[in-house]
Amino acid sequence: MTIEKNEAGWNLDNSYARLPKLFFTGHNPTAVDSPKLVKFNEPLAATLGLNVKDLQSEEGVEVFAGNRLPEGASPLAQAYAGHQFGHFNMLGDGRALLLGEQITPEGERVDIQLKGPGRTPYSRGGDGRAALGPMLREYIISEAMHALGIPTTRSLAVVTTGEPIYRETELPGAILTRVAASHLRVGTFQFAAQWGTVEDIRKLADYTLKRHYPDIPADENRYLRFLREVIERQTALITKWQLVGFIHGVMNTDNMTISGETIDYGPCAFMDTYDPATVFSSIDTQGRYAYGNQSYICGWNLARFAETLLPLLHDDEEKALELAQTEISHFSKLYQSNWLEGMRAKLGIFNEEEEDEALIEDLLKLMHKHHADFTNTFRALTIERHEGSDLFGTQEFSQWMGRWQERLGKQLQTKESSLELMRNSNPSVIPRNHRVEEALAAAVEQGDYSVMERLLDVLSKPYEHSPEQAEYCTTPAPSSLPYRTFCGT
Repeated sequence: MTIEKNEAGWNLDNSYARLPKLFFTGHNPTAVDSPKLVKFNEPLAATLGLNVKDLQSEEGVEVFAGNRLPEGASPLAQAYAGHQFGHFNMLGDGRALLLGEQITPEGERVDIQLKGPGRTPYSRGGDGRAALGPMLREYIISEAMHALGIPTTRSLAVVTTGEPIYRETELPGAILTRVAASHLRVGTFQFAAQWGTVEDIRKLADYTLKRHYPDIPADENRYLRFLREVIERQTALITKWQLVGFIHGVMNTDNMTISGETIDYGPCAFMDTYDPATVFSSIDTQGRYAYGNQSYICGWNLARFAETLLPLLHDDEEKALELAQTEISHFSKLYQSNWLEGMRAKLGIFNEEEEDEALIEDLLKLMHKHHADFTNTFRALTIERHEGSDLFGTQEFSQWMGRWQERLGKQLQTKESSLELMRNSNPSVIPRNHRVEEALAAAVEQGDYSVMERLLDVLSKPYEHSPEQAEYCTTPAPSSLPYRTFCGT
């Protein structure tokens, strides 16, 4: 494997590779025939301290394709386990390789991972490759999430490989370069608890504390504080999903990061018509990961995480279980508090009143009853233009509006302050499914990336509320078939 010189600005470390060998297997990418750079995130590259021009050269593209290794890289596939739709399995990076950890000019440490670079020891019969459509989809959605202010992995580059891959049909192959705070997952800790020793769990926990929670004191209570902090971060993350109508689609424990970032954009999508039962994933036939279940699943996953830490919480098993249960018991109240705060902001409410929850729930019930669009309903309230939905012409909505206006009168802030809060809390644009599909079809089928570029530009300013964004606020045409997404990442 050729080593790329460091003109590109790579400043890689490999701290994960210094964990016990149990947690990974060193493995090189499989070279591809004729890579071509089709999408490159210049602003992100610059913040990482990378040379934007050099990375778009032939040598830079070879790195993104896995044909060359940047200086300092030590590629490896991470081992982890996970509950997939409630069933526990041994997993691992089946089509991903961690090249190393880039140390940015600000001193931050982020993972640089290739997604789709060939088979690994954890491929479980798969080819280790990825298709162009899903890689571009992850690029679009993850960058949109970043612009929305939601913690997420980022997309640095997508290259086509010049080689076909085979799923149900022949598809163009591609590799995504993903940037993450880390790829430590609940499933990583489950793997350690199932197949490692208590000392392995401790080393993994200490590594994670140093990397993501350095402010937690290294005292006897550090692992309990660790559990508490992870619960708080994940609760905050799921709340942000709910507030913009994002549905992850596959909230397995291996898709839940310890850092609190959104990861693994497979069958994800944004909800159009408000309905808590909304499911997009073609394989979620029972609705386990429906929009309305996401907070419950988050709590369930956190309980699985807490189980892995039991040996570190206390020497006495019963006391350890009691400590873990106490922390997990706070989740529902914490989520509800976060959600209420976020929903108040979406309605321009600064203070707290006992009536707020009923006011919010009643609006959501009306939206559900009248099949109102989630994003556009709050956008209409924000721009004070109540049109585009049957909801707004009903007597029920008129009565609700009166209650809302009366509620706004119970705070000291001005109307303009409330509208400003709403503008900052309600996106005017989201990556609507029909727009994403339109961009992917143009890119994959016609080699036309201009549709995707225009979409990305609009999505980069979701709170702008400009007239130019209006065409991206339109809902899809009526269809007798529900929108479905597929695991392909």
